[in-house]
Amino acid sequence: MAKDLPSDEFFTDKLRVPEALTFDDVLLRPKESRVEPDQADLTSQISTNVEVSTPILSAAMDTVTESGLAIEMARQGGLGVLHRNMTIDRMVEEIDRVKRADELIIPLDDVVTANPEMSVREVDELMAREGVGGAPVVNTRGEVLGIISSTDIRPHLEVNEDDPVTEAMTDEVITAHEDVDSRDAFDLMYEHKIERVPVVDDENLLVGLVTMQGILQRREYKEAVRDENGRLRVGVAVSPFELDRAEAADDVDADVLFIDTAHAHNRNVIDGAKEIKESVDADVVVGNVGTREAAAELVDFADGIKVGIGPGSICTTRVVSGAGMPQITAVAQVADVAAEHDVPVIADGGIRYSGDAIKAIAAGADAVMLGSYFAGTDEAPGRVVTMNGKKYKQYRGMGSVGAMKSGDTERYLKEDPDEEDEYVPEGVEAATPYKGTLKSELHQLSGGMQSGMGYVGAETVPEFKDRAEFVRVSSAGQAEGHAHDVVITDEAPNYSPQSE
Repeated sequence: MAKDLPSDEFFTDKLRVPEALTFDDVLLRPKESRVEPDQADLTSQISTNVEVSTPILSAAMDTVTESGLAIEMARQGGLGVLHRNMTIDRMVEEIDRVKRADELIIPLDDVVTANPEMSVREVDELMAREGVGGAPVVNTRGEVLGIISSTDIRPHLEVNEDDPVTEAMTDEVITAHEDVDSRDAFDLMYEHKIERVPVVDDENLLVGLVTMQGILQRREYKEAVRDENGRLRVGVAVSPFELDRAEAADDVDADVLFIDTAHAHNRNVIDGAKEIKESVDADVVVGNVGTREAAAELVDFADGIKVGIGPGSICTTRVVSGAGMPQITAVAQVADVAAEHDVPVIADGGIRYSGDAIKAIAAGADAVMLGSYFAGTDEAPGRVVTMNGKKYKQYRGMGSVGAMKSGDTERYLKEDPDEEDEYVPEGVEAATPYKGTLKSELHQLSGGMQSGMGYVGAETVPEFKDRAEFVRVSSAGQAEGHAHDVVITDEAPNYSPQSE
């Protein structure tokens, strides 16, 4: 007979578990509404000081977000988060590319200039080499003497290619002061029928250049997310243990730093995140977490909290480690705590459809982050492959062996092993269907989210979060919600069957 049997049921009690839900388990309950989908305003806060027009972020993955995609994300009203599988120097270059993409005033260092001693031929070759149609002519002091354009040196103008540039330039130069805004710059160029205006300081020294092309480009992106200087915003992933990387990103004006770990409810991660927060001016978003207890540890210092333990399509954390939290429940638990402290919540991973994205907002998120959804776009850095006659783009989890070998073991709080077979990955390498432009994908995603707001009768994100209610869905209800009992002949741009 066994002796000293425990009187309690310590282990049996562990089996009396709470329920945890994800996107397919729930639907939004339709309500009376006067809100048409195109009236719904998706503007939302993603961190303490950063607001976006569309509450959508691209994931910090090396097959998803580099400067090309980050530029387009910001232009379309969202935010791109640069991955950290790159050197600090390259990260600085990538941030700089985003920041300079849509600048109103091209800074002096980037302006192609000619000096008055150059010949017409030399200037023509210079402009052709640099890919510009005109250049200010400046002396050694930096004063603007004139401006030369390709139209000034056409053959029929009888300008000899060996003549000094001063013979061909326009010497009655229209300039703008360095505090000029886009409206005044446009009016100035329109009035004088010119395409570029040198920008000067109080001493008439060149400090930059404004072009009509640049102004029209800015006008095209009315929903673009910009900083106080009119530059596109960008996020950057950093390790909690890389203070030098965080400070370097902050020095070149990254807007949001994302503490990028698979499990942020870790004392070492929290200590590192706090040190970074104290050392930078940028907002600091900390992730990933999935419980209210984790949120309680972060709300006192974080500018935002990112939620997601294993929901991503290429993430195997839950099956490898046995740990995780279904995403709807994870978001709701974190949001319960974060909302009391006005800390924005970002739902990261598991979103396959626009309906999933708006469900995440209903559960308490302020924005969503997606990886595979954007990995197939033109702007993503993954290479294109063709399989069985269809185009795909490379896509891999940051916990995959390939990503870890490229330098991302720290995200999973692991050391670099000596041998390849010693890696313990928490992600896979895969391919995702090629989709075309990021703009079209964002249009479908944000449009679906607006439709969800219309069904609930909410015109703004805060109102939607307040009004939205869920109903529980059975497996039969899930099947009923998808296209069924038909053969799809023409694919919709925002839907693919579950089996794919």
